[in-house]
Amino acid sequence: MKGTIATLVTILTISICAWAQHNEGAHEEHHEAGPSHGYIPPHGPKPNREKNVAPAEKHETSHEQRDFHDQEGHPNAPHVHNNGQWVGHGPDRDPGRYHLDHPWEHGHFRGGFGPRHVWHLGGGGRDRFWFGGYYFSVAPPDFGYCDDWRWDSDEIVVYDDPDDIGWYLAFNVRLGTYIHVLFLGR
Repeated sequence: MKGTIATLVTILTISICAWAQHNEGAHEEHHEAGPSHGYIPPHGPKPNREKNVAPAEKHETSHEQRDFHDQEGHPNAPHVHNNGQWVGHGPDRDPGRYHLDHPWEHGHFRGGFGPRHVWHLGGGGRDRFWFGGYYFSVAPPDFGYCDDWRWDSDEIVVYDDPDDIGWYLAFNVRLGTYIHVLFLGR
């Protein structure tokens, strides 16, 4: 009888320790936004009302970098103003840049969207990066806009892209910039 109770106590103790470590690690990668973070947009961009249709040959070669330096001190990359305006996600952009032949081919990201879900990048680079067991890659037209991202520590928030089917928007809290990312799975 004493041996059975001792075994049960040991199993319970190990289970509680493992559960505590699991939750501690999850908290480091994903947490709710608090006052120590930079500005985080309350929502993603609004859908574009104007749907420009680019010629098919244009979007295949259209990887040149655009100028997003709209005000002194603002980055020359797609960014979000503190009033929630998404610079670079308007009707003047080429919607064909982000065309996917097979949207959602790796499934949908279900880890959580918006300011209540802040993720810490866990490693990788623009071709493949991860956080919380989820894997993504950066859209080739956006490669130059993430050169200053810290792939092993930056905090990001993921938003659904209302205009580009199959893409998400990853907002970098430290920089205030965002890029189009493709979900690669878990």
